[in-house]
Amino acid sequence: MANEVFEALHLLEKERGIPVDFMLDKIRKAIITACKNSYGNENVIIKMDETTGKFEVYLKKTVVEEVMDPGNEVSLEKGRKISPTVEAGDSVGVRLDTKQFGRIAAQTARNIIRQGIRDGERGQMMQEFQSKHQELVSALVERIDPRTHAATLRIGKAEAVLPFNEQVGDENLKEGDHIKVYVVDVKETEKGPRAIISRTHPDLVKRLFETEVPEIYDGTVEIKAVSREAGSRTKLAVISHNPDVDAVGACIGARGARVSNVVSELGGEKIDIVEYSDDPEKFIASALSPAEVLSVEPAEDGSHACRVTVPDGQLSLAIGNKGQNARLAARLTGWKIDIKPESGFYGEDEPAEEAEKEND
Repeated sequence: MANEVFEALHLLEKERGIPVDFMLDKIRKAIITACKNSYGNENVIIKMDETTGKFEVYLKKTVVEEVMDPGNEVSLEKGRKISPTVEAGDSVGVRLDTKQFGRIAAQTARNIIRQGIRDGERGQMMQEFQSKHQELVSALVERIDPRTHAATLRIGKAEAVLPFNEQVGDENLKEGDHIKVYVVDVKETEKGPRAIISRTHPDLVKRLFETEVPEIYDGTVEIKAVSREAGSRTKLAVISHNPDVDAVGACIGARGARVSNVVSELGGEKIDIVEYSDDPEKFIASALSPAEVLSVEPAEDGSHACRVTVPDGQLSLAIGNKGQNARLAARLTGWKIDIKPESGFYGEDEPAEEAEKEND
């Protein structure tokens, strides 16, 4: 019987990755619970030896002249058959025939072992998710909820749900698709470990560039900031720690190959890669790319606010569609940016108050 148990546990370890020692501990606890339920005695000695194939259970009982509680007491006569020198009041281990457990005890043991398997799988899942915390992972789309459009993904041996509001733009995920997702957080819930995953998080773009650009991976180029409106546009600020390496060029790649791979993964999302600078004026001018900036005047009160002047013909480009370019630049730099045309006058179709509203 013991050999069969160990064979089953090794098979479980191989197929589900649950360690044999973990399950042996659960079996010990199951046996103790069964003894408590059947005999009112949880003072149990369990011997399980894989090499010899021994599987023995002993109930520790008190040796008495007259047995009143068979679950916890043994007569002096029977006690001396186990250990000839025992006296009344001593304890002996009475070997238990596991067949005596009865149906209820066996069911209890089975339930605890099943729970052990579930706990083992939950522990594995938690470990797997935690190892991927704040990382980019590849996932397989297993099914799409027709009502909510949430996607159930297979990540390694674990499952996670990608809500519709965490999917990029108008992407149409289908069963069998392989996609990249960012593991934002990992939580333990009543139903087991849960990974919070996203394709809209700004750090998804950061991690995608890390995989595409060796100079980022080895630390030569650093991503200093990311601002993103998922499915539409992202701005990425980068800096090089090696004067011989162009940070923006490294991220774009030969013939734009590197940035194209990221854009493709994000379903065509536009990506502006700009040079980071510790000088706020230079950084703000860079962040408003592709618009040309003539001057940046920080507010005199020392607040993170500035007035940016651009050529008259570049005002719409600097502000962007529905204020997007200015909004992303503001998020990227952490500054409030007020954009003005060089002439100081707004065109009839671009009144000052409208431009300011779009820039808020």
